[in-house]
Amino acid sequence: MKLRIEALQPDRLAEFVAYCKKHRSEIDESFLYDEDLNDFQPGPDNPAYIAVNQEGELTAAASLIVDDYNRRGRKARFRIFHSETEDMNVYKMLLAAVLKHTDGLDKLNIFVPSVNPELMRALEKLHFVVERYACLLVNGCRETAAFCLPEGYEIRPFRPESDAEIWSGIRNAGFAKLQGSETPVTPEMVQKMAAGEDYIDGGMMILYDGDKPAGIVRGSADQYEGSPIMNIGPLALLPEYQGKGLGRILLRAVLQFAKEKGYTGTILCVNAENERAKALYLQEGFEQAESAICYKFELLGV
Repeated sequence: MKLRIEALQPDRLAEFVAYCKKHRSEIDESFLYDEDLNDFQPGPDNPAYIAVNQEGELTAAASLIVDDYNRRGRKARFRIFHSETEDMNVYKMLLAAVLKHTDGLDKLNIFVPSVNPELMRALEKLHFVVERYACLLVNGCRETAAFCLPEGYEIRPFRPESDAEIWSGIRNAGFAKLQGSETPVTPEMVQKMAAGEDYIDGGMMILYDGDKPAGIVRGSADQYEGSPIMNIGPLALLPEYQGKGLGRILLRAVLQFAKEKGYTGTILCVNAENERAKALYLQEGFEQAESAICYKFELLGV
């Protein structure tokens, strides 16, 4: 079958979006939600290519996320890398096309659900290698355990007008050694998060030890298997406050918040190697629903 690879142009944007929606259940859909696709525009931050067959039909697509956050981490992440055919040449041509947009980067990342072995095999033939594993955990909110703050501690709601720097500082310190999250976020990114469509008033919380900010947790609006669900994350503590049971308190606080808001379930994603965090979530009633493999493609020497 003869195919040609084209840079995505405005006149085919609707087809590209429809293709992403059609296939997002087969791949990592973290950046393929309706709100992401409704605002999607190809460009330097979102280089995108499509494969077109002899009949002019779109049969494969690839797009990278090369925004400021990823550039600061010297990496890019695939929004989509998918073909309706099993022809490896299609993947090779799409990869060659997006590689033209990777100057100054060290690697590409892509998450693949464990239920998609075909894509795993294709990536491995393209010399992608496994970087880490991630687990999707779900809690039905059947019961919410009580929590009691230590003396002198309190949880305050995030204030978008003044707390973005506090939030980013705690998140960055807490995640500094967590693979895949080492790149610091900026206060501007936090403000954008607080203005997003998934923001829930009161869903971003800061734990204080007296007047010192010590931890953060966020609950945001999401969908899972067609139903509303609250997404939990990030949950982070300053290093000196870790290992004291405060993460469990923050988790229970956001679970209680979800129940108060009428959610019948919560969901979160955790790196499999973060054994302490995963153990906490399982102890608090979460169950593993899905797993994914994060592959990387090294760009050094390409």
